[in-house]
Amino acid sequence: MRQLTCTAPGLLEWTDVPEPQLADDHGALIRPIAVARCELDPVLVLGGPRSDGGFAVGHEAIAEVVAVGDHVSHVRPGDLVACSFQLCCGGCPSCAAGRTALCDEYPILSDFGMQPLSGVEYGGMIADLVLVPHAGVMLRPIPEGADPAMIASVADNVADGYRAVVPHLAERPGADVLVVCHGGPSLALYAALAAIAAGAGSVTFESDDERVLAAAAALGAQAVHTTFGRRAGRWPIVVDCGSRVEGLHHALESTEPEGTLHSVAYYADPMTPMPLLKLYTRGIRFFTGRVHSAALLPELLHAIGDGTLDPGAVPTTVVPWDDAPARYLDDAIKVVVAR
Repeated sequence: MRQLTCTAPGLLEWTDVPEPQLADDHGALIRPIAVARCELDPVLVLGGPRSDGGFAVGHEAIAEVVAVGDHVSHVRPGDLVACSFQLCCGGCPSCAAGRTALCDEYPILSDFGMQPLSGVEYGGMIADLVLVPHAGVMLRPIPEGADPAMIASVADNVADGYRAVVPHLAERPGADVLVVCHGGPSLALYAALAAIAAGAGSVTFESDDERVLAAAAALGAQAVHTTFGRRAGRWPIVVDCGSRVEGLHHALESTEPEGTLHSVAYYADPMTPMPLLKLYTRGIRFFTGRVHSAALLPELLHAIGDGTLDPGAVPTTVVPWDDAPARYLDDAIKVVVAR
């Protein structure tokens, strides 16, 4: 079968790989039909493979179910589903507690399309077929009538933006929200979208990227150009999104005392400086960590189904499936490869 593979730094190619087979009664085979580019994908592709043969690409997907094991009853062949990008068993203590990103049965960072991080190749979503080992927990039917291309990012970037604001607004209904975007534009926009949908008093979106600021304004946020220097004010809930240390520090300075700062950023330097004294003296709650994809999917899909959340409001560039090797790294806020 055909699979999109990163074979060298910055190089994507279609390669022929063996078709996966159902290994037990709990798995499923799916045929991805819309795959969104995650904010992390270009970083991995430009970094290149760390082993011979390259690595499979893509992990945010809506797919058609092709076959299921005998113990899978909630989905059947022909159904359209969202798939957790993180492999998880659903039955271990971590999964039972909702920490599906940290499943006890798999090595850390066991994800589709991210072999350079985990060291294990689980396959990628831009492929003819993908084996999902624990279909009962990893697959969820999408709402009837939903456009697969517009919700293709639901398992990761949409979920990441959503969990950065919605639980905090549940604790402080109507609070004002600030999103500080210094990278990861689609993720930051999904956070703003979720904050508006969850009834934030106001949503301010700061960035130095005019294209992203225009998109935030179109969503209904107050778009503010910043150089990540002097703060414009302080907010009770702040989302940090990007990879620049000055952006992180600006987000911290913009969080009010006893406020919440939730970072959905990935800082590669293990010694990234963090002014803990300011967190301590101001009593700021700092949240970080990976999204728990499988645990959050039912809530997200329900919000999409009842019209509360519309991920398609974020600018999305849809690329034909066959053009994936040439266009996956297009300069766009959100790229979706669709059949």
